Amino acid sequence: MKFAVKAWSNGGARVGVLQLGSCSNQIETPSLLLSTRKGLPIFIPPDLLSSLPSPDSSLFQVSPLHFLEGVSTKTIAKIGGLHKLLGLHDHEFAAVARDSILCLPECSGTNKLGSSFETPCGRRLIKPIEYMQMISSMKPNLWVTLADEVPAWVSDKRNRTSVDRTLKWLDECIALSPADGDVFGAIVGGCSVEQRQRCAQEVAKRNVSGYWIGGFGLGESMDEHPALLNAVADSLPEERPRQISGLGLPEEVLQGVAAGIDLFDSDYIYHLTIGGFALTFSLVKMELTASNPQFSDVVSDQTKINLRATIYKKDTTPIIENCTCYTCQNHTKAYINHLLNVHEMLAQILLEIHNTHHYLMFFRSIRDAIKAGNFEEFRQKFVQSRRDHLAVAAVCA
Repeated sequence: MKFAVKAWSNGGARVGVLQLGSCSNQIETPSLLLSTRKGLPIFIPPDLLSSLPSPDSSLFQVSPLHFLEGVSTKTIAKIGGLHKLLGLHDHEFAAVARDSILCLPECSGTNKLGSSFETPCGRRLIKPIEYMQMISSMKPNLWVTLADEVPAWVSDKRNRTSVDRTLKWLDECIALSPADGDVFGAIVGGCSVEQRQRCAQEVAKRNVSGYWIGGFGLGESMDEHPALLNAVADSLPEERPRQISGLGLPEEVLQGVAAGIDLFDSDYIYHLTIGGFALTFSLVKMELTASNPQFSDVVSDQTKINLRATIYKKDTTPIIENCTCYTCQNHTKAYINHLLNVHEMLAQILLEIHNTHHYLMFFRSIRDAIKAGNFEEFRQKFVQSRRDHLAVAAVCA
């Protein structure tokens, strides 16, 4: 794996370039990992993946837990790994034990032997040796060590225990690690700044290629994020990439970027799509002259729209007029409204294409702002714009 930071803005925010193994794709960070079920996006079929922006959409987050039913790890190994199994030779896979859509850890469901997860086969105790067998057979481009994630409301003692177990499993996973793939060390600590810092400092001592920050999106408030993120980022070397799970909302992503996070995976797009929502929030870009950098809105002034609503039944316009995604270039709100109301799966396919494309463009806007040295201005304008639109929507409701 090759990673280099190319630009900084406002202290922590940074743009980097990531290249995994022998893959030709060079991915600019901060970047979004697309959530998958058994290695493929939940609704987008393989033949439509090429409609997504490239190479922004080439990095997939995959949970080995999904393969506990169906194709066995031995069969996957015999085929030659996930790339050959799925026929996605131009994409990269990041394996994370956390199910970004369904799995929430339970503090009572974990013990010193392994971590308890909700899997397609029910709740299972996954030991490091079993987990590493999955990794060895799947051959992902990068993989994350097992983590004992806990929700925000656990005791200080439970939090300390989660860090101790995560570090123990980290050492076991590294000792058992296969030759293929880069390893990211897991960092936990719940809502304790002290435990987050301790875990990050210990993981930074290990021989890992990067860092995965877990335990977010499990009941903590957005106001708690900055202190927790900074406690971790300040303890990690700058030359290695950092990935996080659980920050999905645009405002949360911006918090992560401000702290120096490079890779994000979450269930945000999935939940929007399954609910019939299409992203229409304002994308902000930099318009630069030699002496006058400024921001301009280039899309809609709404946050999202519910395409199940009857107001769109006869709306013959695309979701966003100047959007270049496959859905907006070929279909109308009225058609998607019809598909949703007759429970046709094509509705989710078209919505996920649009929502994924729109969110990838959001990350491009973030990178542009960092390169221009105006990330904090971009962030403040974006957050204030979202607050204004949500406030107007609340008054009109």
